[in-house]
Amino acid sequence: MEYNLEGKQFRSLSNTENGEVDEYTIFNYHQEGERVWADYAGGTIVRGNLIALRSTDGTLNMYYQHINTENQIMIGKCVSTPSLNSEGKLQFDESWQWLNGDRSEGKSVIVEV
Repeated sequence: MEYNLEGKQFRSLSNTENGEVDEYTIFNYHQEGERVWADYAGGTIVRGNLIALRSTDGTLNMYYQHINTENQIMIGKCVSTPSLNSEGKLQFDESWQWLNGDRSEGKSVIVEV
């Protein structure tokens, strides 16, 4: 799937219970070629960032880190699969895992604002 994330904003549509991103979290994305990065904040996230590489099919393989409202640093990895939703907006279905804390896994969906 072809797309460019430069300057795009995303928000969370859903997340599993063990996740910290919620509907108040906003992601601000940037892209240069296959390199992608974003800053995010809102809800229980004070400040976060991620880096990713985009594969030829559009999937993002990323690592993320953030500070939550409990002043904990959380880190994880995620695979984000792109699609277009019924409104023609870019959406990512995400499978992620914490790399610290309980190391649990989860699923989330973010959509272009």
